[in-house]
Amino acid sequence: MLPEIVWNMPMHGTVNVHGSLLPQYRGAAPINWAIINGENETGVTVFRLKHEIDTGDILLRKSLPIGENDNVEDIHNKMMRVGGRAVVEGLDLISNGNPTYLPQLETSDLKPAPKIFKETCKINWNQPILEIHNFIRGLSPYPSSWTTVINGEKLMDIKIYKANPVSENEGNSGKVSTDRKTFLHIYGKDGYLEITELQIPGKRRMPVSDLLRGFTFEERISISE
Repeated sequence: MLPEIVWNMPMHGTVNVHGSLLPQYRGAAPINWAIINGENETGVTVFRLKHEIDTGDILLRKSLPIGENDNVEDIHNKMMRVGGRAVVEGLDLISNGNPTYLPQLETSDLKPAPKIFKETCKINWNQPILEIHNFIRGLSPYPSSWTTVINGEKLMDIKIYKANPVSENEGNSGKVSTDRKTFLHIYGKDGYLEITELQIPGKRRMPVSDLLRGFTFEERISISE
């Protein structure tokens, strides 16, 4: 963190670019939380720094869509391009002497974007299947969602990077279905996820079909809550 005495030195103050449409998603992980929460839009904000994190007056905002299958990497790459153009536009406004700063409005519906820890990334299979899907893509490829597989007497944490949601009238949270060759399905409360890319300890990230060629899931396998 730069001390206030430093970022107050410039004649026009110091501006920053943040990966959300402020005041929504203030914090360390705005891209992750926007996807986890199922948003269909995010963006970047160029704003003037003040002491409280991500609360300074807004110079400009640029929005971008979040596709239903976009993950953090997808949105990060789109945001780099949008954010770069936004910074240049903001600096032009300042250098031309006509910037207009608008204060951030404090409302009751603001969503935070706190730092993400390993415990945050554990999948809860008792949730609706679309929420689990959003959770997985909101943590992919980094830091990645994970779950604990109970395979016989062994416990093993696996990371899940990609999956396709399939809604059904009834789910069976934690149930696993596989033909041991081509597919792996894990159930939530109202459907299942067709897992397409994952990683087990000691192995590289790989498609499910590649993993199943060399790793056998027992019929008794289950997923912990």
